[in-house]
Parts: sequence; C-alpha cells; structure tokens
Amino acid sequence: MGSEEYVAWRNHFIALLDRLPIPIAICQANGEVTVVNPAMAAEWGLAPGQVRGRNLLDLFRPRATAQIERLTEALRLGHRSRYTIDVRWAAGEGPGREGELLVDMVGEPTRTYPMLLAVLRVRERTEEPRAVEVGEVEGRILALAASGATTAAIGKAVGLTVDGVNYHLSRLSRRWRVPNRTALVAKAYVLGVLEPGRWPPVPAGQRARGG
Repeated sequence: MGSEEYVAWRNHFIALLDRLPIPIAICQANGEVTVVNPAMAAEWGLAPGQVRGRNLLDLFRPRATAQIERLTEALRLGHRSRYTIDVRWAAGEGPGREGELLVDMVGEPTRTYPMLLAVLRVRERTEEPRAVEVGEVEGRILALAASGATTAAIGKAVGLTVDGVNYHLSRLSRRWRVPNRTALVAKAYVLGVLEPGRWPPVPAGQRARGG
C-alpha cells in the first residue's frame, strides 16, 4: 500500500470510528492513546484531541492490579487473546462510573509490541435511570444533529431560529461538559438520550415508532 493510499485508508477509518456511539481508543502497548473517538472522550467531558497522548491508566482506575499484570505478561509473550479490565472513572464533579475495558492486541507482530484496541463497556447503575431526561425539543435537536443536519435545517424542522437552536445546543453542552457538537452527540448516545442502532437517529422515547 502506497503512502497516499495509506493516508486515505486511515482517514476513512477514523471517520467511521468517529461516528460510532461505542467508546473506543487505540493505544500503544504502554497505554498511550493514539486514536480516540468522541464517544470515549465524552466520558471525561473532553474532545478527542485532549485525550490523545494521555495514558489510559491515568484516565481509568483499574479495580484489580492482577488484571493489568496479566495483560502485561500477555504482551511480553505475544499472546493475542482478549483481556477484560474492570475500571472506574469520573468526569469532573460528576458521579463516578464503572465498566469494563475490553482490550485486544491488533496489528502485525513486531520487534516491540502490537497496538491495543480498547473498547469501553459502561456498567449502568441499576438504581439510576438509564436515560437522562431532556425536553422533547432538545431530543429532536440532538437527533437531527446526530444525522448531520445543519443548524438552519434543525431550526426549520423544530420551528426555531438559528439562535434558538444554538441556545439549546450550548445549554446541553454546558450541562454535559462537552466542548463541541460532535462530543455532544456522542454523549447523548452514552447517556441513552438517543436510541442506539437507529437511522435516522431518534430520541430514546421514540423507540416504538417506525423508521
């Protein structure tokens, strides 16, 4: 594969990764993040560029050091199995969250170590509702934003001016501590406000409606 083909393939891969509502990061063997999608960055209320270069072990708190030791030994031996690490983390002053990092080794064997693909599976608390409540208009705005609609198109669809749409988007961004529209959409999926696996996107409360 030539350099231009590689760059085109990499850009296409990153574009696909950015659209996934599942939190995903690609790391060096030492845990340094090289690629992260908005859904993963939104777990700390950050943009992807603010997470790249940081270490996953600085962002997550493993619940058992034995799981890290097992992964380290697997890297040393060149094993390719999937490894699960129970973790905790928190974004700002928000409540602590728990989940699992599913870590797979990817790439061809080298004289050093392969890259790591880390997928976060959030463990929802049973005592808290899965979906965060938002108003009907805000739910429609988020769904339209997730579909790629412009601010003007969103306003026309929901009967608001451009300033009105921006007001709601800014209000939600402050509430969820996210820096931009991409992270806001990712956070809406993480919080259960938008129904996963539906296109075009719809608010979770419309899951019983047709397409």
